[in-house]
Amino acid sequence: MKIVFMGTPDFARESLEAIYNSGNEILAVVTNPDKPKGRGMKMIASSVKEFALEKGLKIYQPIKVRNNEEFIDEIKALNPDLLCVVAYGKILPKEILDIPKYGAINVHGSLLPKYRGAAPIQWAVLNGDKVTGITTMFMDMGMDTGDMILKEEVEIGEDETTGELWDRLSKIGAKLLVKTIEKIDGVKDKESKSLKEIKKEVGAQKQGEDYTIAPMLEKEMAKINWNKSSNEIKNLVRGLNPIMGAYSFLNGKKIKFGKVDTVSLEELENTFPEIKEYECRMKKLEPGTIAFADNKKGIFIKTGEGFIKVLELQGENSKKMDFKNFLNGNKLQAGEIFE
Repeated sequence: MKIVFMGTPDFARESLEAIYNSGNEILAVVTNPDKPKGRGMKMIASSVKEFALEKGLKIYQPIKVRNNEEFIDEIKALNPDLLCVVAYGKILPKEILDIPKYGAINVHGSLLPKYRGAAPIQWAVLNGDKVTGITTMFMDMGMDTGDMILKEEVEIGEDETTGELWDRLSKIGAKLLVKTIEKIDGVKDKESKSLKEIKKEVGAQKQGEDYTIAPMLEKEMAKINWNKSSNEIKNLVRGLNPIMGAYSFLNGKKIKFGKVDTVSLEELENTFPEIKEYECRMKKLEPGTIAFADNKKGIFIKTGEGFIKVLELQGENSKKMDFKNFLNGNKLQAGEIFE
């Protein structure tokens, strides 16, 4: 199959590499323009562009694709069989979706119709879901509303972060994309069939109306609300690792939380037997209060319901580290309260 690939981050690079290794012909790669990054604001290429450069593939980096007649005409001239889109980062107009003979297909990081939108993987973790997966689909003008082709479900680990799940799903998505291409390529006499007929041949299914939206993440959501339950705070920390990092302020200094675990009062008593004598006082602690800061047993913080044990954190202008190393260089005391 002759393919134009559109994608930007490492999640998409896995799919591009899988297509390349599958023997399909990649006519061109379309990715977002290079962006300045770091203190020196050096221009950095996307993961997809890096791979395309390694393999000598033709690269397009349009600032915009809508109403960009020059770019659209160039893609038309390539005459692709398929357009494969994975985390490209721009909404494609009908003029582009209509170019390939056998349609435009997309790899989406959820079990559609759940989590349509920009951040499906992140929201699955933030919401504490137990399962998620990958869906491949034919693209249409709606936001992740196209007819579904293949799905693969995966369990989300109890302590799994967005970054860890992202890496797993990128590999699953790459394999599922290749299977999807093979499925479309296997349609008999496809040259003489309409896209509607091809969809029917591959068993594409319409999505139901019971959908969930997964919008882009806002910076404001990263600040921890200690009145929430320990489970909710743990999911926030997992869900924003490593994208932004959930944070709170202590004595005016910003501290990011990398990994935490939930702890009940009973579990805390097993760790610190002496607190059984003042259990009522522990229950009445203000949310955000440090109950214990012990460089052997851990940092324990009261929440609106239960406690969290901090496993990994990062101080201002510092590196991420485990609680033992953090306490070696930072004094945290029981009774101090996070904002």
